[in-house]
Amino acid sequence: MSRRILIADLHPGRLSLSAALAQAYRDGARSAGHEVRTAALSEMAFDPDFGQASFRNAPALEPDLESFREDLLWAEHVVLVTPMWWGGLPAKAKGLFDRVLLPGFAFDPRQRRMGVPTPLLSGRTAHFMLTSDTPAWAFWLMYGRALKQQVHRQILGFVGLKPVRHTHFSPVEHSSPQRRARWINDTRLLGARAA
Repeated sequence: MSRRILIADLHPGRLSLSAALAQAYRDGARSAGHEVRTAALSEMAFDPDFGQASFRNAPALEPDLESFREDLLWAEHVVLVTPMWWGGLPAKAKGLFDRVLLPGFAFDPRQRRMGVPTPLLSGRTAHFMLTSDTPAWAFWLMYGRALKQQVHRQILGFVGLKPVRHTHFSPVEHSSPQRRARWINDTRLLGARAA
């Protein structure tokens, strides 16, 4: 069954492993007949700083942010591909979420269940693909998979995207061309399955 898929490359640079993985997922998804839209953070022009505004007087969204919102509403499945920098998302990627996932669009703070606002983007699934130099064992044992928990629960889950699948490619630094080729091929297969 064909799905509508949004693939977001959240690396702020144009040439990266994240970009190659996003391309591989897109190629696999299209080859399987899925409808695909893409967003590359490196090509988006917006101020990532929410500034001193409150939700009531949030800054107006730039055209690239408006387009990303439209793509989120269109999508049935959202794929986020990002590096981990200093244990978190790149600043511009975090700014994308700060600016786009606003009340009235992503969640309704007026309707609460057990103190938590009602998510408004329910009915969509997601896949969070992470690259890092931190080995997977250290990401789990030393850091408690903090970035995974933040993205799964406090960002995607908070606005209603569930379930969220997770793939972690590491360690990237000093990885061989053969290993990267295997990661890219595995990602292409994930795209074909819309997983």
